[in-house]
Amino acid sequence: MVESCEPAELAERVAAAARLLEGQVVETPLVACPWLSDELGVEVRWKLENIQDTGSFKLRGATHALLQLDDDGRARGVVAASSGNHGLGVAAAAQKLGIAAEVYVPTTTPIKKREAIERYGARVEVFGDDCVVTERRAREVADATGRAYVSPYNDATVVAGQGTVMREIGAVWPEVGTVYVAVGGGGLISGMAAYGKARHPGAEFVGCSPIASAAMAECVRRGELFEVPCGPTWSDSTAGGVEEGAVTFSWCRELVDRFVDVGEDAIEQAMRDALVHQHMLVEGAVGVAIAACRADDARRDGGVAIVVCGGNLPYDLVQRLVCSG
Repeated sequence: MVESCEPAELAERVAAAARLLEGQVVETPLVACPWLSDELGVEVRWKLENIQDTGSFKLRGATHALLQLDDDGRARGVVAASSGNHGLGVAAAAQKLGIAAEVYVPTTTPIKKREAIERYGARVEVFGDDCVVTERRAREVADATGRAYVSPYNDATVVAGQGTVMREIGAVWPEVGTVYVAVGGGGLISGMAAYGKARHPGAEFVGCSPIASAAMAECVRRGELFEVPCGPTWSDSTAGGVEEGAVTFSWCRELVDRFVDVGEDAIEQAMRDALVHQHMLVEGAVGVAIAACRADDARRDGGVAIVVCGGNLPYDLVQRLVCSG
């Protein structure tokens, strides 16, 4: 399914995906964030993808991809690779559509996320210590067995589904100034920025990464895809490298206004503040976006939207977050 297109075409595909996904996924709310608005002196709103079915925006891209399959493709089943949330999305969408799914995860994926994927009826295989290695293996298995491979980000169909998050933001807040998005493989911010630049040209898009694992940001800064050393981070759902030949690289380079990297202490504090002030338990990637927004001195005037991309925080990290505060 690897497929690319120009940003203008991608924007149109996001609009088409929104129509196709109506009734298939939750249209999540955009809510006020008073405590952070007061702190930053600008209106801040949160896009609550953490309350999406499966607890993450990933369901959008996975569902959109599976809806493209013909009868033969559905009968054969699909293969996916994921650090957790994309696997949940593929498994849930496959179960709903009556499609068999096999999901490859790296050894770093928490056991609870693996079990959650299995509860949707998908088969889980553990392979590799980095998501790039896992993705390569899953693609090989898909090719060898004649099944469709559903990438977490390296496909225009998946990216178009993920980009529908921005269509929903723009529909209720067209004057939004800056949008902060955590970046792993770059699928979410690519789809959102393509649609946003086409329909809301006054908005800018900031890619947010943990310093410990800022693969896409470093590749964009260097101007090429290369192997970026990645270490442990609160943001397990964005951790790891970027697949060779990823279509999202050119989109991120062209569409993302800038990247902001943040440290683990800032991520942890942002997650704790979300719990204390917003009464919301969020995963590490959300902490990255909040911390990057706080650290961004180049933010334009105008309202700020932060994508609360997921809420699947493993219980051991919940304990660590609460007990260390």
